[in-house]
Amino acid sequence: MTRFRVSCAVIASITLAAFGAAPSAQQAPTDPHATQPERPTVATHAGTVAAGWLEIEAGGELDRYADRTDGLAMPILFKVGLAPRLQLSVLMPVVGPAGGSTGFGDLSVGVKWRLATGAPLVGDFAVQPSVKVPTGSAASLTGTGTTDISLLVISSHAFGPVAVDLNVGYTRRGGDGTLTPRDASVWTASFGGPWRGPAGWVAEVYGYPRTSGPAGAASIVAVLVGPTWLVRRWLVLDAGVIVPVTGPQPRAVYAGLTYNVGRLWPGPPPDRR
Repeated sequence: MTRFRVSCAVIASITLAAFGAAPSAQQAPTDPHATQPERPTVATHAGTVAAGWLEIEAGGELDRYADRTDGLAMPILFKVGLAPRLQLSVLMPVVGPAGGSTGFGDLSVGVKWRLATGAPLVGDFAVQPSVKVPTGSAASLTGTGTTDISLLVISSHAFGPVAVDLNVGYTRRGGDGTLTPRDASVWTASFGGPWRGPAGWVAEVYGYPRTSGPAGAASIVAVLVGPTWLVRRWLVLDAGVIVPVTGPQPRAVYAGLTYNVGRLWPGPPPDRR
């Protein structure tokens, strides 16, 4: 979840994107204690945490804008398996925007529901609706001041050792569009796989199409790339860079981790069908 922008209009993209360096569900391990990172890419995969288990993702991203100002984002994502194909995601970001004060951002809650595994064309297929509430401060640029409803459509595939995750998302926001556009969308194509020993790699191209209204912004296309490191089956580290291709996307560096905490309550075995 290292893909958090630090301006009021772009912070709103957090909800849409947050909910992979991980294999897709087709490659997912049967061990429920093995991590399934959604970090560090904007895209997420169709896999879900095993029912009754908790996984935490945390990291930091330092953004460098064209005017030489800096922004910082530190997302924390809690993932809980509710059922073999159902995952609850709770995002609690800390945001240090350029020109604003560091503080907690807007809280997002989403549910990922894997509808199919290994289906023709769509592969592992999931949908993830989510809601963002204005717990951050619009005045301090740590939030948008709006309640948002988002839907993310997820298609994951495995080509040998390479995982491919494709996402398309849409967000509808409250408010009058003065501080942040009422409609926003995102598209992503993420790739990842093993490199050597415990080391792996991720690469992604993603975009936020142009928005309209008083707070409208030009379209963004950017590339993310970096290594991952499997410390233990339940702990994965990541780091890398984000480079803009077009639009007001800042250059950025990021680092973080995914930690499978363990079982919270007894549950059925993971459903890999």
